[in-house]
Amino acid sequence: MELMCEVLEVSLSGYYAWRRRPECNRVQKDRVLTAKIITYHQRSRETYGTPRIKEDLAEEGLMVSRQRIGRLMKAAKLQVRCKRKFRTTTKSKHTHPVAENVLDRDFKANGPNQKWVTDITYLPTTESWLYLATVMDLYSRRIVGWSLNERLHTPLVIDALNMARQRRNPGAGLLHHSDRGSQYASDAYWQALERLAAVQSMSNKGECWDNAVQESFFATLKTELDLRQARGTRAQTRSEVFEWIEVFYNRLRRHSSLGYRSPVAFEEQALSMN
Repeated sequence: MELMCEVLEVSLSGYYAWRRRPECNRVQKDRVLTAKIITYHQRSRETYGTPRIKEDLAEEGLMVSRQRIGRLMKAAKLQVRCKRKFRTTTKSKHTHPVAENVLDRDFKANGPNQKWVTDITYLPTTESWLYLATVMDLYSRRIVGWSLNERLHTPLVIDALNMARQRRNPGAGLLHHSDRGSQYASDAYWQALERLAAVQSMSNKGECWDNAVQESFFATLKTELDLRQARGTRAQTRSEVFEWIEVFYNRLRRHSSLGYRSPVAFEEQALSMN
């Protein structure tokens, strides 16, 4: 230590005085704040940036600027995983009739159970594919129905629709939008919508942006669960998807389109104001 102080032209007594000097209040607060930021960042599976972490801290009563959060994240070497651009997986070569695009990319709703969108995606596992069908309420972006199956067939999407119906019990006139996939154009699915007294809407041919909100949801799921490639068995993937949708996405994940509230929190706040 004496040699190091001599090389750096610092007195030994001065060095030990610096070591014993208490940290300033700002440094202490930054250390505590960094620990909280790391916790929220890890809980989001490394997908939360400064806007959402700012809201998490505010919920604790801590008003912190995005600039300070960004500085502390950089110092802690926290990086945010970003979504990739989505691509369509629709299989629309079939002879079933298709519905017109009633939704017409109007992804806003004034209340729950006015507009639902649905879609299917592929999830890789170490035991081949799993297929996930989801139904989203556009009012709150909440996933109200979903189904997983090893086969890509009509019962997959009907199971997701039935879950949504049982949970939400929508009134007549619900607008239900999907792509032109054969599962959604099938007679069985059309009959299920008829029993629901829903108005069927379908994307235009080759226009994945007509169902952009659902496509974006799948991109978020695959990014946050790191499902771009096979990581686990079908059973493990089922468990992860269940936990992510029901526990994290619906109840905890903050949405910029909802004022950085989760779908459940958004619905509960709207209900309390009525």
